[in-house]
Amino acid sequence: MRVSRYIKAAALAVIAAFLPALANAADNAHSVNIPQLTQAPQFSDFAGMAPATALARQMGKIEGFVQREPTDGAPASQRTEVYLGYDQERLYAIFLAFDSDPSQIRANLASRENIGGDDTVELTIDTFNDQRAAYTFRVTPLGMQWDARWTEGFSNRAGFDTTWEAVWDSDGEVNDQGYMVRIAVPLRGLRFPETAEQQWRVQVGRQIPRITEESFWPPYSITRDGRLNQAALLNGIRNVSPGSNTQIIPFMFARSVDSVNPSAPGGPAFERDTEYDLGVDAKFVFNDAWVLDLTLNPDFSQVESDEPQVTVNERFEVQYPERRPFFVENADFFATASILLFTRRIVDPEGGLRLTGRQGNWGFGTMLMNDEAPGLNRADNDPLNGEKANIAVFRAYRDLQGQDRVGMMFTDRELLDGYNRVLSMDGKFRLNQNWVTNLELIGTDTEPTLGGDSISGIQRNVRIDRVARTYNTHIHYVGTDEDFRTQLGFQNRFFKSDISGIHNRHDVNFFPENSILNSWSVGGMLVYQDDQAGTKVYSEVSPSFNFNFPTSRITVGMQDVTEVLRPKDFAGLLASRVYDYGNVNLRYRNTALASLTFDLQYRNGTALNLVPPRGTMPSVADSVRYDVSVLWRPLERLRIDNSFVYSELESRRGAGKVFSNEIFRSSWNYQFTREMSLRFIAQYEQTDAGPATRLTDDENMNFDVLLRYVINPWSALYLGYNSNSSNFDIVEVEGEREIVTTDDLKKDGDQFFVKFSYMFQR
Repeated sequence: MRVSRYIKAAALAVIAAFLPALANAADNAHSVNIPQLTQAPQFSDFAGMAPATALARQMGKIEGFVQREPTDGAPASQRTEVYLGYDQERLYAIFLAFDSDPSQIRANLASRENIGGDDTVELTIDTFNDQRAAYTFRVTPLGMQWDARWTEGFSNRAGFDTTWEAVWDSDGEVNDQGYMVRIAVPLRGLRFPETAEQQWRVQVGRQIPRITEESFWPPYSITRDGRLNQAALLNGIRNVSPGSNTQIIPFMFARSVDSVNPSAPGGPAFERDTEYDLGVDAKFVFNDAWVLDLTLNPDFSQVESDEPQVTVNERFEVQYPERRPFFVENADFFATASILLFTRRIVDPEGGLRLTGRQGNWGFGTMLMNDEAPGLNRADNDPLNGEKANIAVFRAYRDLQGQDRVGMMFTDRELLDGYNRVLSMDGKFRLNQNWVTNLELIGTDTEPTLGGDSISGIQRNVRIDRVARTYNTHIHYVGTDEDFRTQLGFQNRFFKSDISGIHNRHDVNFFPENSILNSWSVGGMLVYQDDQAGTKVYSEVSPSFNFNFPTSRITVGMQDVTEVLRPKDFAGLLASRVYDYGNVNLRYRNTALASLTFDLQYRNGTALNLVPPRGTMPSVADSVRYDVSVLWRPLERLRIDNSFVYSELESRRGAGKVFSNEIFRSSWNYQFTREMSLRFIAQYEQTDAGPATRLTDDENMNFDVLLRYVINPWSALYLGYNSNSSNFDIVEVEGEREIVTTDDLKKDGDQFFVKFSYMFQR
């Protein structure tokens, strides 16, 4: 505790230079008591949208919702009542969502977690009362589910993490007064302290998209930082336990693939192959708060595709979310402000285990597994042929008073005689109800896989944030040595090796009265970075204006950038070069219509051409980009998501076009029942290369059909077909087959697959 006080004192000293006074934020004074029920509540107990039976009248009642959006602190425009209770197996919530115009309620039959645009109610519970992580369960008027794990803080897992999946029950019913929702959460799906009397935190909310309203009880205000520190105390739960909670989830995956094999004898040729895969995931919960996950031949086949992202002419790696089940449970345990564990780096493991849990104010997590990917598809004489990387991760943290936390993390990836080891010390401290800071010091030690000198480096990470109604700011310093390496982590522009600098954002918000505007704001992003030698490498000034209307939002901004490329940044550069570029940008989003939502973005200016012809250097080029996304709900059961991205670079040196890139994606989902749906995705991508680039023309068309029957996230049947075409052909050249680029699309592969998994639980 003495060390933690010293760390916090240092953080306070940093803030004190420009903060006149500091005071600890007091706990929320709201609370609710809930009773133990003798039977499960049903809609019939609330006939007429009122507690109609003794069971219903016994339940703990919540009312008096308060807006967060659009008018923070104002009473909710529609009345909502919530009734809570529990028994030895489940926690129950009944929502009575009254509506003055029930015909305007937005409710559609949709697949799980695909409920954007509908009216919803939600239940959030912090089972450890630590104000740091919680479970959220959200339901539409038709009973469709959405769940997530909420995490406070600054890590990549902060906010809602929808990759977390739970098994729970929900129902919904629309009537002439509004709608009712029933939520039943099995206690065996939750983690909480092993004590006779529980004290949790609870927050309930309601979203009304037609007026862009979000309301909560207790009030969840924009005037202070944090969510769970504004939640109410939940009292009355006694003598409960998840009990014997064991989950065994075997899976089967089979597919028939017809695709081009570029290494076939005599040259590239089509080959048909059939694959079968069996595996099992297992979960064991003990002492209520500890979870052991085991996996053998993990189910890492991905039937849900990643959303398209532009990767042409990008200097830094694109980050895709992790959806694989084994990595989801308590994923926030391993999350820090610097992303030291990006689990998609672990590509093809044979098996693994994870242990996560809490004991008092302490939290622990560890992971052990291997990865076959480094040794796959290697030549026989390659020293990495058949080799596997061994991976170990350990995380520990201690919660202090309020929402303060200190922790450490260690990762180790070993391959042949090489290794990459990372050790981090971090702390998060709430200075008062508006100001919060995070400190992190990371050291790395790397031994090259195939020999060479070992290297070590350090990264220093300090950020300070202010969240309030009128003025918000984010100030973030990251300093990284040249030899800093994190093979299991993820580094974007701000965390890159040999870069030090500060980026900060400031926003001032205004809330006019008696206006068509709900609010408007002016803000700006400022960035300055240099390398360890003190050479400036990047600076940015990006002012913006935001205008929020009841069902739409307009953002207008500009970006002015100075970037320096050094010889180490681009092969062929003999000396550092300075590039100045920028753009103006506009974004408009509208949710006024129940069946149609659209988001339009436009950017025009200049950008850096990082793909010039071979032998030439990068240059500034004229740039334009359009992003369009449209959600259309023509039928209650049909959801159509369309997106289109177009970007173009034109040389300013008279060399003509650099490239144009367009991506069109259309996803159609028809929901037959709550369990069964049919999804069709068509995606087209084309890169048209001009004379001012080393890129070549590239064209791709993909069709994806998937029939899903989902009982719960772990018990599901998938039947799918995928077909892909690209601009290629196989030709004979001097008796050998070769792949050549063409102007026409030709199918380069297709596959049929079936995937089945089922959860056995006791």
